[in-house]
Amino acid sequence: MDGISKKLTVEINAKKAFRKFVHEFNQWWPKEYTWSQDFLREIKIDPKIDGLCTEIGPYGFRIDWGRVTNLTENESIEFKWQISPKREPIPNPDAASDIKINFTQQNGSATSIEFEHYNFRNHADGGKEYQEMMDSEYGWDYILGQFINYCKE
Repeated sequence: MDGISKKLTVEINAKKAFRKFVHEFNQWWPKEYTWSQDFLREIKIDPKIDGLCTEIGPYGFRIDWGRVTNLTENESIEFKWQISPKREPIPNPDAASDIKINFTQQNGSATSIEFEHYNFRNHADGGKEYQEMMDSEYGWDYILGQFINYCKE
């Protein structure tokens, strides 16, 4: 299998869940999963086609770690994951994996979120191990858990 699929539910409406995930990325993304860590100034997704996923650190440090490939405001976002298995940036988007997230309004105020991270084969030699690591309790389970907790605030 070349991909990770996660399904989660948050107890807020889809528009708010999308806004929290995309527009408030800096508020919930774990600092320990950035290059700057405690010195992080900002991590963000520019919510438009070809918008960059960027980390800003101390002393003007900047690294682009992804690029938005598809966006339907309040419903879905897709972007290139331009981080290698060695946690190095990947300048060539053809060598990156892909992320797709759909936000679907459920009955009441709950939102179902379908998360996919796929095309790990693009990471070449370390792709299989990278997928296994990102599919572990220290990968997307932890990261998405941080998002779920943020949605409870």
